[in-house]
This record gives sequence, structure tokens and C-alpha cells, in this order.
Amino acid sequence: MRLLLLNAGPIATIDNGDPTIPLKGADMSDTEKLTLPRGYGILIENGIVNKIGQTDSLNNEFGSEDTESLSVIDCNNQAIIPGFVDSHTHLLWDGDRANEMHLRQQGLSYSDIANLGGGITKTVEFTRNAPIENLIELGRKRIARAMNLGTTTMECKSGYGLDRQSEIKLLEASHILGGKTHLDIHSTWLGAHDFPKGMKSGDYVESLISDQLPSVAEQGYAKYCDVFCEPGWFTLEQTEEIVNAAKIHGLTPRLHVDEFVDGNGLQLAAELGAVSGDHVGHSSDDAREYASQSGTMQTFLPGTPYVLGDQLNSPLRSCVDNNWQFSLATDFNPNCRTLSIPFVGSLATHRLNLSPLEALVAVTRNPATTLIETTDLLVPGSIREGGPADLLILNSEHIDAWCQMPGDNPIKQTIKSGQVM
Repeated sequence: MRLLLLNAGPIATIDNGDPTIPLKGADMSDTEKLTLPRGYGILIENGIVNKIGQTDSLNNEFGSEDTESLSVIDCNNQAIIPGFVDSHTHLLWDGDRANEMHLRQQGLSYSDIANLGGGITKTVEFTRNAPIENLIELGRKRIARAMNLGTTTMECKSGYGLDRQSEIKLLEASHILGGKTHLDIHSTWLGAHDFPKGMKSGDYVESLISDQLPSVAEQGYAKYCDVFCEPGWFTLEQTEEIVNAAKIHGLTPRLHVDEFVDGNGLQLAAELGAVSGDHVGHSSDDAREYASQSGTMQTFLPGTPYVLGDQLNSPLRSCVDNNWQFSLATDFNPNCRTLSIPFVGSLATHRLNLSPLEALVAVTRNPATTLIETTDLLVPGSIREGGPADLLILNSEHIDAWCQMPGDNPIKQTIKSGQVM
């Protein structure tokens, strides 16, 4: 079945040059190269964008009425953008930590709450005890929400098991969800998310390398490894040890770094060849420059400081001005319970001084480049002939509307691999 979109408003193709290479600096706001004016249409066939052309031309060639082999959508001048790529999520966990807001308002820090048995420790207890069927059902409902909000590709971490059996269970659940839903899921092993209660850090690092990692590699579902590299959690030395061991098993690093302080985590991520260093709120300018030159993506997660009540001061404008590549993602987790990329875009534009087009690049093309394993043309994140038909029709005639409706959904229709969701 072919799908034909006619009478589109402006289209943000985000298509300029090699789609496997991220955009940075002034290239992120080049409307002439990254957008098309209203009046175009898109022909989709077998999940691929077959043709982009003027509506009149496509109409004359294919018609404007549904047939047995053609389905037609009249976009009525509504804008079209690529499907969102959420490159940092903790999709699967069980347990409710909504009470921690009250604790934070009393002045307790992330570490204080963890020491009281909350935080990751509480989620680990619930997640370990959850049958895999429960986790799959939770994941299915969350994926439905994310796709309704425009996400078509997602990275999904384990990390709330902290033992071999539970981490394997989380990765298996992610794999099953990838087959049961339309979302493209890329799985990351995050056994090094925290230290299990009652276990010394050195002993746990040893168990990660000698026990969890071989089982994860044998299972074969995880493509990436991650470590919560932060003072008070995993040290630089422990992070390097875990990553180097994971590389031997074929896992590519993408790391949590510099969330609370500058712990030289982004510098280490770049030295280790990580595809991304995430959070990076406190990284130094030197580390940002080195990461960008090394090909390590800075991934900012502004929803997290927002829900923690911290200042929103991620240096997104500085990244643009200095030609440093960067992405944005949700960091969906028990504390930051949003799957809305449009909300992240609102924070980036309303509070962090990005233009809507710059922010759009940061949630489509740029994160997509951290989730590809080949250089073929099926990499998501842009709309181009020969590329995957992952795109969104907005509830507006303006591209900028994708991030200008905080608290509401700007997406009229999500199209994934040519199928209207």
C-alpha cells in the first residue's frame, strides 16, 4: 500500500548533506536547506519516502482519491516534521516515587533521598519483583504515549535490576516490546546505574564485569553499555574499567556524566569513544570542545533539572555559537516522568534560548546519528527520498508549533514506517 500526503504546509526535512552526520552551529538554523515551503507532497511506499514533489505534480501522477493500492491524506496546509528520536530513556521500571517531590521540597537532595531508601533503591526493589509480563505491559502503555507525542525511535536502558537476572529480564522486555510495537527500540545495558544495597562498590564492579556482562553479551539484545559516572556513584576509573570490558563484548558506550558537578566525565566519555555523554550540565568548555571534535554527542536532558527544581542553565546557545554538536532527550525515569519530546523542546526554546528549528534538529537528526550502526540511508531523523517514512503532521501551519504548546500535544498524526499510528 502506498501513502500519499498532499497539500502539505511547510516541511522540515532536516535534510542537508550526509544524514549520518549531525548538524551543528549555523547549519542547525538554515531554513533554506532544512525546510521546504508549503505546497509540497510526499509519496511513501513500503515504509520508505519514495518521492517528494509539488502537490500538483503528485496529484496529476497518482490522483487524490483512495484506491486499493493508494491511501491519500490531505494535510490541509499543516506542517510536517521528522519523527522524534528520544536517545535517552529509562523506559522500563516498576514502583511509584511520586512522594519524593515532598522530600525534595523539604530540602533533601538526590543523595539524601537515596540514603533514606528512596530513589533508585526503591525502584530496584519493585522492578526486581515485577514479572516480565508486568514490565512489558507498562512499557507498551508508555510507548503508546510516546508515539502519540511524536516519538518514532527510542533508546531504552536497563538499570533498575542491578543483578544479573533482573538486568537480563529488563533487556528481554525491551526486545519483546520492539517486536510488539511499531517503535524502533535500541537497548542499552545500564547495570552500572547504582550499587546494590549492602554490596561494596568494588565487589559490584567485579560482578558487573564477570557475571552480568557475559550474560548480557550472550543474550545479544543490548547494543550499548552505560555507566552512571558521577562523584558518589561510579568513579572515572571504575567507569573506564566497565566500558573497556563491555567493548570486548561488542557493546558501544553512551554514558551518564557531569549531571551534578564537573567530574571530568564528558572528557572521559570522549576518550573512551562513547557515542554520547548524557546530562553534561556541568561539563567544562574544554571537555565540550574535545567531545565535539572526537565525535561524542553531548545529550542534554533539561526535563531532569526541571523536575528536581534546579536551575535550567544548560549551555545550548553556547553549543550553537561554538559549533559543538548536541542533542536533547527526555530522560524518562521514575523522577522525570515525561515522554514528551515537545515538552523538552518547549524548555529548550522558552527557557534555554534555542530557536524551534535548532531544537528540532536536536531531537531528530542529531540523536539519530548516535543510534545507527551502519551508514545506510535508513537512518531516521530527516525526511528525504530513500529514507525511512517516520514523520509527523502537526496541528499547525507552522513548523515552529512543534514545541510551542507546553501541556498540550502539537502532533496531529504520527506516521511510522509509512503507517499512520
